[in-house]
Amino acid sequence: MIRAVLLGLGVLAAAGSGHAACERVRFDGAAFTACRIDMERDDVRLFLRNGDGEIYGTFSRVEAGLPAGYRLGFAMNAGMFHQDLSPVGLYIENGAEARGIVTRDGPGNFGLLPNGVLCIGERRARVIESRTFAEDPPDCRFATQSGPMLVIGGDLHPRFIPGGTSLNIRNGVGVTADGREMILAISDEPVNFHHFARLFRDGFGTPDALYLDGRVSRLHAPDIGRSDIGFPLGPIIGTVVPEAAPVDGAGGGG
Repeated sequence: MIRAVLLGLGVLAAAGSGHAACERVRFDGAAFTACRIDMERDDVRLFLRNGDGEIYGTFSRVEAGLPAGYRLGFAMNAGMFHQDLSPVGLYIENGAEARGIVTRDGPGNFGLLPNGVLCIGERRARVIESRTFAEDPPDCRFATQSGPMLVIGGDLHPRFIPGGTSLNIRNGVGVTADGREMILAISDEPVNFHHFARLFRDGFGTPDALYLDGRVSRLHAPDIGRSDIGFPLGPIIGTVVPEAAPVDGAGGGG
């Protein structure tokens, strides 16, 4: 099962699509969709506001704001947000910090310490525990803070239990040890935190992984004919590809 997950993503990467590849996979009896990013090849960015300062909120508005000749290869919600759609924690876009890091504990999943930061640099990415990040902030072109951490140095978050009864559609991100590959995944059916965290540690082999959100989790992946719709989102992560890049399925903006 674990090997099948890894092989599935590897086959898509080898297919030479020229951008991040998404595929439906199964792990421990549950269905997920996972998207693999090659940090040395793919153009991955975070999106929050357009040039007029308005929050994008939807995948279709992000895509409409791209330069002519480009589209989203895939996109996903990228961190928790307030009712006004602003980020709950640290948010950096194109090197500019829009909101500072939050290191205190608090209510909800974001405050379930340890939480963490996804830091996207030049050709490398990292998932870093928030207080470690605050002590010695690395150079991030893009960064988003969320929580809780799913995997920390190869260990699951200490609060996760195998029989947890809180089931939700969830999405998150894991990064390989060398920082060259990022895997974003969304559950296609409700799962608990323990199951979702094991997907990253045991299925994808990522030593560090971060929970992005649950219940509001959505994916735009036109190559597999999917574009989820729903209420407006805060931060969005996505890959930018030339318009001519092949699309194998039809999907509307959400």
